[in-house]
Amino acid sequence: MSAQAQLHTDWKTVPTAALGCAAALGNFDGVHLGHAHLVHSVHAARPDLPRAVVTFEPHPRELFRPQDPAFRLTLPEERLAALAALGVQHVFQIRFDTAFASMSAEEFVNDVLHQALGLRHVGCGQDFAFGHRRGGDAAFLAARTEALGIGFTQVPTLSDVGGPYSSTRIRRLLQDGYPEKAAEELGRPWRIQGDVQHGDKRGRLLGFPTANVPLGRHLEPARGVYAVTVCLSDGTRHPGVANIGLRPTIADGKESRLEVHLFDFEGDLYGQRISVALHRLLRAEQRFAGLDALKAQIAQDAALARQVLAAPLDPSCSLP
Repeated sequence: MSAQAQLHTDWKTVPTAALGCAAALGNFDGVHLGHAHLVHSVHAARPDLPRAVVTFEPHPRELFRPQDPAFRLTLPEERLAALAALGVQHVFQIRFDTAFASMSAEEFVNDVLHQALGLRHVGCGQDFAFGHRRGGDAAFLAARTEALGIGFTQVPTLSDVGGPYSSTRIRRLLQDGYPEKAAEELGRPWRIQGDVQHGDKRGRLLGFPTANVPLGRHLEPARGVYAVTVCLSDGTRHPGVANIGLRPTIADGKESRLEVHLFDFEGDLYGQRISVALHRLLRAEQRFAGLDALKAQIAQDAALARQVLAAPLDPSCSLP
C-alpha cells in the first residue's frame, strides 16, 4: 500500500515542513498515465526534493460552468489517494473560487508558488494555463521562475497511437461504454466512490439486493449493466454486477443512479463508504415488458459478470 500524501488546503498557512518541494502543477482529474508522466518527470529533475502537486478544487470548469453535467473522474479524496500511489508526499489543494480566479498569473507565481509554498522546482505540461483569464502559460512560468531562482521543467505531453493522454479522452471512453480502455489510460480501473444510501428495495424483491450509491459529481458513464468489483471500508474486495441508469422498467427515474449487487455477500452496507470499479459494460440499459422478464435478465447479467470477473483483475483494494 502506498504511503499517504499530506493534504494542504490553505495555501496561506502551509507548515514549515512542507516547504521546499518540487511540484507538478495541474488539475489532475483522473490522475491518468499522462499525469503520472508529469509527476515522475518533475521528480526526476530534482529527486533530492520532496515530491509535491499543486492542484485546484473545485475544478475550474465547475466554477465557470456550473450548469454543465457532472464530469469528474476523481473527487478530492480519490485524487489524493491516486497521487499518493505515485509517491507524491504533499498535495497543495488550492480552493478555486472567484477570488482566486481573479488572481493574476504573476501573483500566482510570486505569492503562491514562491512565497507561500516555497517551492524550489516546478513543472507543468505544455498546455498548462493559469491566472486571471488564463494569462499565464508554460513560457510565462519559465520566465518568472527563473527570475525567482526556482527551477522549472516543461514536460512534453505523453501520447500513444490514439493521441495525447487526457482526461477528456478518458471521459469519452467511459461515456461510450469502454471502461476497460479507460482503465488502460488511467493505469487502474475507473472507480465511483460514495456512501450507500437507502433505495426502494426493489432489488431485494427481485432476488438481487443492491447497494445504492449516488453518482454525485462523478461523470455518468454509459448507462447499462457492468461487471464490477467493490471495495468495502474494511478493505475487503467483492465481485458483483451493477446497473447505472434510470431503471426504466420499474422506476422511470429522472436521476441516474448506481445500484450494485455483491455476489455471495450478506451484510448491511447502509451508510458505508464503498468504491465500485467498473470493468466491462455487459449491455446497454433497456426497458423490459415486466418484472419477470427483468428478473430473468438480471440472472443472465449476473452469470455473465461472474465469467468476466473470473479473469485476473487489478488486485488493489483500498479506500482513501
